[in-house]
Amino acid sequence: MTVVRSLSDELELPPPRSAIRSLGSGRRFMHYNRLAAVVLAVNTGFLVHAITAGWWDDPSTLSLLVVANVTLAVLIRQQYVINLLFHVATDAPVRWPLAVRRILGKVYHFGGLHVGGAVAATLWFAFLAGVMTVHPAGVSAGLLTLTYAILALLVAMVVFALPSLRARRHNVFEVVHRFGGWTVLALFWAHALLTAAHQATFWALTAITLSIALPWLRLRRVPVRISRPSSHVALLGFDYGVTPFAGSSTTVSRNPLLEWHSFANVPTPGRNGFRLTVSRAGDWTGSLIDDGPSHLWVKGIPTAGVGNIDKLFARVVWVATGSGIGPCLPHLLSRDTPSRLVWSTRHPRTTYGDELVEEILAVQPDAVVWDTDANGKPDLLALAYRVYVEFDAEAIICISNKKTTWHLVEQLEMRGVPAYGAIWDS
Repeated sequence: MTVVRSLSDELELPPPRSAIRSLGSGRRFMHYNRLAAVVLAVNTGFLVHAITAGWWDDPSTLSLLVVANVTLAVLIRQQYVINLLFHVATDAPVRWPLAVRRILGKVYHFGGLHVGGAVAATLWFAFLAGVMTVHPAGVSAGLLTLTYAILALLVAMVVFALPSLRARRHNVFEVVHRFGGWTVLALFWAHALLTAAHQATFWALTAITLSIALPWLRLRRVPVRISRPSSHVALLGFDYGVTPFAGSSTTVSRNPLLEWHSFANVPTPGRNGFRLTVSRAGDWTGSLIDDGPSHLWVKGIPTAGVGNIDKLFARVVWVATGSGIGPCLPHLLSRDTPSRLVWSTRHPRTTYGDELVEEILAVQPDAVVWDTDANGKPDLLALAYRVYVEFDAEAIICISNKKTTWHLVEQLEMRGVPAYGAIWDS
């Protein structure tokens, strides 16, 4: 039922490219950070122009720059905008040069624009607060207090979004981001009204407000069917009138004001509804598996994710560990892109159930399914590269935990292999 290859006869990994050529493959120079740097560079250009042109102390213009960056930060996270970005990027035909398609595949790094816009908006607003403090003519004490309240909230949101703090205090980050963001938006409206802002500022704030409100207008509590093949995994089944596309995700919650979790959708061709694969990875997922609630909250629309890029390539290798098989499954079932699966997990049948394993093997009879309990942990990098060469694939998509995903993507990219995986920025 499984195909397990001995590591002793694997193809030898090619050495990494030269240090200079490998520089762009490093995590610090990934496209996400490049996009953030571009946004900050453009804003630096505006700052230089403001100083040289003499409008650096114009509060209404500075406010417009703040709102422009906030608009970028908010709209780039809007679900309809995300789906549009993926649609445009992945619509490229496979006859295009691989060099072009491999760059388009990095579309999921769009979060760099969000980070760049948010940081730039905070810096511009700090500059605005300084101008209003140094030149207080026409600035009331109430307006100045409002300005510093907004600045404090913006700084708090940026600080709690720092990767290290966000990882340790994710629930706090989520609460600060949600409630702090809503509060900042309301205060921005008050600030704009008090400062006689540009008309463009009002239109931008309107767009931001609608963008934030739209997913919540689709908030609903829906029934869920939960099966537990083991104490480690729950399979969630939904059929509330939505059948998402392969490569999309849905956010679910038990308390919509406090905590949301995103999971890859697993639609089955020819059937309505979809499934989610949830593994025990923390308190929230653990309680969901143990409690088996009859209903969950969902909001917004199915949103494209990294798996959606498979259509850019003629042949791909999916590399999954554990419950990472969930995001891979809809692509394997649809067979839209010729693919080969490498799945490393503990006791596949015991953990995920015979039905799911047979479903996978029915569409992937040549899958490499590595039982880590029986065979130990594989050298996943070497195994993925071997299958990539044997299958004559154009790209590798990795769905695993953060450490494994980043290691595989970085090491493969350093060897010239187009590789993709989640970047944990949402």
